[in-house]
Amino acid sequence: MNLFGRIKSELNKITMLRSLRFRLGLILMLVGLFCCLIMRFGIMQSYFNRALEVRTLDVQNQIKILADHLITYDYLQDQRSEVVNAELNMLSNLYDGRVLIINNSFNVIKDTYNVSQGKTIISEEVIRCFKGESITNYDDNNNYIEMTVPITMTVDEEQRVVGVILTSVSADSIVNNQEILDRQAVLIAIVILIIVFGIAVAVPREIMKPFDKVTSAINEVKAGFTSDKIVAEDYTELEHIADAFNQLMARMKVLDDSRQEFVSNVSHELKTPLTSVKVLADSLNTQEDVPVELYKEFMSDIVNEIDRENKIINDLLSLVKLDKTASELNIESVDINKLMESIFKRLMPLAKEQGIDLIFESQRQVVAEVDEVKLSLAITNLIENGIKYNREEGWVKVTLDADHQFFTFEVADSGLGIDEESQKHIFERFYRVDKSHSREIGGTGLGLAITRSTILMHRGSIKVSSVPEEGTVFTVKVPLSYIQ
Repeated sequence: MNLFGRIKSELNKITMLRSLRFRLGLILMLVGLFCCLIMRFGIMQSYFNRALEVRTLDVQNQIKILADHLITYDYLQDQRSEVVNAELNMLSNLYDGRVLIINNSFNVIKDTYNVSQGKTIISEEVIRCFKGESITNYDDNNNYIEMTVPITMTVDEEQRVVGVILTSVSADSIVNNQEILDRQAVLIAIVILIIVFGIAVAVPREIMKPFDKVTSAINEVKAGFTSDKIVAEDYTELEHIADAFNQLMARMKVLDDSRQEFVSNVSHELKTPLTSVKVLADSLNTQEDVPVELYKEFMSDIVNEIDRENKIINDLLSLVKLDKTASELNIESVDINKLMESIFKRLMPLAKEQGIDLIFESQRQVVAEVDEVKLSLAITNLIENGIKYNREEGWVKVTLDADHQFFTFEVADSGLGIDEESQKHIFERFYRVDKSHSREIGGTGLGLAITRSTILMHRGSIKVSSVPEEGTVFTVKVPLSYIQ
């Protein structure tokens, strides 16, 4: 296989590992395997422990009965009792074990194996048993349960240990049963794993079908075959995804409509001055011996239309620049009070010409990290609008304030005001509340769009409140420190 083939194979493996279907199947397989392991080892171990416990209790009960008989038949002194010997042999044979009777001299007086009879046994278990303890141990190497049980009798109304029964009981039958059950558990586990594998293949495929339908619907939308909403009611989570996609599509439609409207408006706004210029020029060309006064008047109108065209183009260029990333901001520490004063100086002639009073009120000294040029343009647009769209003998008041995080300035005027419906659209490009009045004063409908973009680039906010025939207030809030 060539290098390209290997790379493609590795990429396919990575894609498969990232598949939700594969991961669901893998989780189901791991859960099934985990359950099988619990069944095999947990249940088997529980069975083994329980079987040992039952075997131990049975033997202990038999030994306690035997201990009583040893005292009854005085077996520690005379081992010829056929009843006790029969019980010892029966116990030894029944449990495939060995029983030793030890007297208080630590001598073995009876061994069912006839190996240690007459010998002395001194061990920790025997000594502890003579102190009254019953001890049980399991020897997992030889599969034997070892028990030491004291033989007690009443002497002078006091219980005394006079001997010890040391018993070893085989656990081979328990181990054999466990092995049989373990083999059966393995077979059951294999069957379960096969079933789980089938489920792990089928269930994720069934679960993913609604996702596949949604993916197919999204691809159809992407290809432009349908504009219908995506409907997904199979799962709540999938329904949320479909709703989010439908909202995104609705938003994209609004943006597309806005783009088309913007293009239409741009075409209209650029075409109108050109049409006027063409009409004026054609009028001059079709007339002979045009008076100088009329010629100058027409040429003056042509110059005005060209200026208007130039202003629209400049505003559009400003808007395009503002649409770029905020990394182009030239952030520096700026004295906002001085910036306001310089803007007022520039706009004072326009205000006097319109008979408008300009008022600047600062609550405190403000220094902030901003792009001075762009912010100056935004503030100028707001104040200039307040001057242009005002009434005679009106006023425009700018109030500057700040707290520990933001500085705020309000631009209030005594102008014509904006109706509630228009307030929702005034920041849109080319939107004008009073188109006839805007055309008279040379408005392009881009000033507030430029202002809003500038404020947002500074991570700030701008709000408007207005009452028709009373005036308008624009409130701008900008962070003192620029937020990256």
